[in-house]
Amino acid sequence: MRAPASSAADEGQLPPLLPLVVAQAGFALRSFRRNPPAVFFSVLLPLIFLVLFSAIFGDARIDSRGIDLATYYVPAIAALAIVSTTFMNLAISVVVRRERGFLKRLRGTPLPPLAFVLGEVLAACALAVAIVATVIVFGAVFYGVAVPGLPLVTVAIGVVFGAAAFSAMGLALSTAIPNENSAPAIANAVALPLYFVSGLFFDTTQAPGWLRTIGEVLPLEHLFEMLLGPFEPGAHGVQLPLGHLAVVTAWGAVAVVVAARRFRWVPAR
Repeated sequence: MRAPASSAADEGQLPPLLPLVVAQAGFALRSFRRNPPAVFFSVLLPLIFLVLFSAIFGDARIDSRGIDLATYYVPAIAALAIVSTTFMNLAISVVVRRERGFLKRLRGTPLPPLAFVLGEVLAACALAVAIVATVIVFGAVFYGVAVPGLPLVTVAIGVVFGAAAFSAMGLALSTAIPNENSAPAIANAVALPLYFVSGLFFDTTQAPGWLRTIGEVLPLEHLFEMLLGPFEPGAHGVQLPLGHLAVVTAWGAVAVVVAARRFRWVPAR
């Protein structure tokens, strides 16, 4: 008689990683949906910003870009939504779960740590894509922002690379936050100045040179430029802004190294 085939578990093999990553991402998305404050700050707040800025500045134009402010603010608020959904959300939520012992208990389950991390990043990226699409549709319907055709592929590339990089940066920042009470304050203290120096709230082409230099070093301005380019006059076809992609990817790669070396699964206390 032929012996029955042994299972992967009997042979001591690990289960396939991809199904575990997808399952963890689904769990993270369900948890997000059941958290009203997270939904508000990640989904509704960017739309509120878009409404407020468009109402305040009306039909003013940015001559250096050749577009009106409503068109300028759609990719700007989309970039803000990416940072909020990935960087801010992960930096805060990971610290809260770590300090409450959730991550420590998770290490005692069959779920591989890599599957947990990749699942969280995948969920954050999926949320970022959905929210950016919502912002673009909202701007087109209510403010008449012209949605580019094929250049939207460039926007999609920017969203994917930006979401992945800022997810890694959120995980890296979580390693420097000592407790859950300080997590929102520290995350906001990093993100809010980043919004201003990167041109999300105003065009920095007329800003002081030192401010432009800071913005050019940091990754958010480069993400914003990738999202803004397809909305500017003359944009056509799929453009790969390799310089902007390189800066965003470099920041993400450094963040991966920091997170891998410093990530903690147990509370600091």
